[in-house]
Amino acid sequence: METEENIENVWKAEQKNKENVENQAYQISQERALEMLEELLEQDQFELLLPEYKLVYLMNDAVESFLVLHGARMTGIYQDDYEGPLDASVTYENGEYVLVVHQDDSVVTLFYQSLSAEVHLYNYGEIGHFWVEGYEYLRQLEYRIAILRDKLEYLGLEFCTPTEQKLAMLEQFPPLNYCCYPAVPDQYIVPKDNPWQPSEEAITVMEEFAEEADDKSMIRLLKYYRKHHGMRMSRYIAVKLHQTKHARFIELLTEKLKQEAANYPNRSFGKEADERHQKLISQAKKEQAELYQQGIKSEVLREEPFVTAQDELDYKVYLMIYKRQGKNRGVNVRRIN
Repeated sequence: METEENIENVWKAEQKNKENVENQAYQISQERALEMLEELLEQDQFELLLPEYKLVYLMNDAVESFLVLHGARMTGIYQDDYEGPLDASVTYENGEYVLVVHQDDSVVTLFYQSLSAEVHLYNYGEIGHFWVEGYEYLRQLEYRIAILRDKLEYLGLEFCTPTEQKLAMLEQFPPLNYCCYPAVPDQYIVPKDNPWQPSEEAITVMEEFAEEADDKSMIRLLKYYRKHHGMRMSRYIAVKLHQTKHARFIELLTEKLKQEAANYPNRSFGKEADERHQKLISQAKKEQAELYQQGIKSEVLREEPFVTAQDELDYKVYLMIYKRQGKNRGVNVRRIN
């Protein structure tokens, strides 16, 4: 009988055969691509990249994915800054597909021969965004779990390792998700129905990691939480998560995510840019080593733009330095120049 470890090793071997260091695109069937187009339009999402004729599907630090319109041409005016409801339809006429999109009073029509999906997966385990202050290391964990869950939900099981599938369940664990440690400001949070209701799977995953970390008091808390969850108990456990006595437990979660994310390549922005970025990383690691000699733990994190459809985000490198605050564990964040 195959063990979970054996299954994981087989998966990793298969992935190495599927991609090279340049991160070749994963391909999806045209049938699935059509479903993805319907999903976008139903959600009033229509971000068109020209002249490539690509529609943005899912873009985050873990994934850059698009729907590609082959043999495409366009009439009308596309409003790239439009945000609002869409009225869209897709028909097949005279040997080609016709996508008509109404953006308020403007109409854009796309004629194309076929549709495909293009997916690029990236290493997200050392990404750092410091949009919200306070216990930033837990907010980074929340952010990585959230984008991992999006990857799983939008793209499917085949785009996640078995361990990633398990970690994605933690998005439904209120003491660690946006309810208690949001990584983004309030105005960017999309609230859920019943946000303080944890899933059974999420609690089970947390119990497994607590046992692996040999965190006996967290194990007891989680058993109680399974029967007595809610806002008050969730916030109580959230406080426990930033206490030094549970540092090993949080370190284990962080390390597991980093290990799984490392199955995917880092983004490349061209030789010259990559060399500049590597100098920043090297400087950060040098400072990290100096801190380690003083008995101080730290993490080297980076913030980077997308490869395709590059946004205005600059490439930045940070050193997140752990510190003790009484019985709590906090961090200082230093940008590397």
